[in-house]
Amino acid sequence: MADGYERFIADMKQLTGIDLSLYKEEQMRRRLTALKNKYQAADFHEYFTLLKQDARLLDECLDRMTINVSSFFRNRKRWTYLEEHILPKLIEKRKGKLKIWSAACSTGEEPYTLAMILSKFLPLTDFTILATDIDAKVLEKAKTGLYDERAFQECTKDEIKTHFTQEGKLYRITPRLKQPIRFKKHNLLSDPYERGFDLIVCRNVLIYFTDQAKEKIYASFSESLKPGGFLFVGSTEQVFHPHTFHLQSSATFFYQRMKEEAALKK
Repeated sequence: MADGYERFIADMKQLTGIDLSLYKEEQMRRRLTALKNKYQAADFHEYFTLLKQDARLLDECLDRMTINVSSFFRNRKRWTYLEEHILPKLIEKRKGKLKIWSAACSTGEEPYTLAMILSKFLPLTDFTILATDIDAKVLEKAKTGLYDERAFQECTKDEIKTHFTQEGKLYRITPRLKQPIRFKKHNLLSDPYERGFDLIVCRNVLIYFTDQAKEKIYASFSESLKPGGFLFVGSTEQVFHPHTFHLQSSATFFYQRMKEEAALKK
């Protein structure tokens, strides 16, 4: 097109490894057009030139592309369901450590929420949490574990007191809660997936991808789950035809990996 967006997609993939063609074009183009106009670039080619010249502008662009919005216990009712109905099943049947993946974890609120909940059931040495994101900058913030009050809108005062120490107007996650968490950069669309997870949490991210990209990710998530393991998605997301991916709906926003024999009957 005349504004150079298609060339911009190819250039960004070569520069960052992020394939914008797998994101919904209307939403992504709107976000990036606002940034392009902010710096008065005539078209996307000129904007890309600015990004190559200024790391600060590139970081801003990546942040806008990867939608880094999060908070602790976001959509609290869903976390309550996980705590009361899903985790007891996984803990009852576990053999060894529980293995959990917080995919597209952004600035860390999600994996730390998981650790808070799991610490009610198990010693910190009895579970591991892989926390991944495509954006290295937000992963650094997640590792630091320092948050302002906006992140605690759905936390109780007791949870804040138990798991954080106050530093001025900010709150730092306690070092003990970091112990079971491993942070890693990962691109859901191009990097290999680890296997053997009891639970995968990926919320409020896939709505930005094309249907083709979502199908690829759901298939990969399913292969990464143990039979009987669960996928936990966001409140604006739904897996259509889950049996296609050897998944079955367990409850709203929760899907369970079917046993092989059950999957073959579908």
